[in-house]
Amino acid sequence: MRKRMLIMLIGLGILFGGIFGYHSFKGYMTRKYMSSMGAPPVAVATMTAKNETWQSRTQATGSVRAIRGVDVTTEIAGMITSIEFKPGTQVKKGDLLVRLNDDTEIAQLEALQASEQLAQINYDRDYAQLAFQAVSQSTVDADIANLKNLKAQVEQQKTIIEKKHIRAPFSGRLGICYVNPGQYLNPGDKIVTLQTLDPIYVDFYLPQQTLVAVTKGQSIQATSDTYPGKTFTGKVTTINPLIDVTTRNVQMEATVANPKNELIPGMFANVEITTGKPTPYLTLPKTAIAFNPYGEIAYTIQEQTDKSGKKVQTAHQTFVTVGQSRGDQIAVLSGLKEGDTVVVSGQHKLKNGSVVIINNSTMPKNNPNPKTTDE
Repeated sequence: MRKRMLIMLIGLGILFGGIFGYHSFKGYMTRKYMSSMGAPPVAVATMTAKNETWQSRTQATGSVRAIRGVDVTTEIAGMITSIEFKPGTQVKKGDLLVRLNDDTEIAQLEALQASEQLAQINYDRDYAQLAFQAVSQSTVDADIANLKNLKAQVEQQKTIIEKKHIRAPFSGRLGICYVNPGQYLNPGDKIVTLQTLDPIYVDFYLPQQTLVAVTKGQSIQATSDTYPGKTFTGKVTTINPLIDVTTRNVQMEATVANPKNELIPGMFANVEITTGKPTPYLTLPKTAIAFNPYGEIAYTIQEQTDKSGKKVQTAHQTFVTVGQSRGDQIAVLSGLKEGDTVVVSGQHKLKNGSVVIINNSTMPKNNPNPKTTDE
């Protein structure tokens, strides 16, 4: 009985040992097979690093200002008899805008003109009699003085009447009308705003160190959030000869063409101005650079031979130093060389030595000067 039990236990031990050994061997062979297969390749997009010429640009914020702008008012008080303009229209220098009541001034002018005519008659008569010594020289002198005085009063009265006719001091576009017929107008009261919009000024500030790179006549580009994707061009017309002691910035004035009157005074503007000479930089899309606490890295692609002797593409991590950026691009100062094949998409799945499959069917944006578009 004991012998039979012992044989049964030995048989069971052999059976379970065989099963355990089989599974262990199967797992070992599976791991060995998977190890020989390696990690699956990662799909990435690549681009060849190449040198491109960069023109250094400096950006600033600015404000739009009219070349000429004023709130039209009156020098002389009076009652408005008529308004001769339509708000929002273009006017030329000298166009009549508002008439003030001038009845009293015209009557005074007519009285002065009558006195002037009488003074002229008296002078002519006395001057003729002077030849016969019928009057004295002092009488003629008094006649001349009186005539000149009356002529001056007539001209003064004409000027007063003319000032009752309020005219555009320069050409431009009118704004909202703030007065009404029958309203009494005092000197300084605002009638309407008048602005010259084409061309127009854009005022902006730049750091003092840019003075060596900016000159009068230099081209600028201005944009406004009001008109996405639209660029206005102009030239620097004035560089202020005074630097702000608080900010150490210098104010500059650019004259910008504005034929459609799209830019209006007070509008915010972004200004971009070229500075320095064109410089070649190794250029890549910004997506090619990965940023981490240890620095900026990029992945280059190299061809290697795997354990089976098959040639494969592998990614290799490289630390780089980057410079300025423009649009979708960034300048690489060190760590890469022209002609390197660099991963520009999919590098978040990579580690040093990863096998890759290159798929350039979908590439990241690589525009040095992207334009925004309305959605």
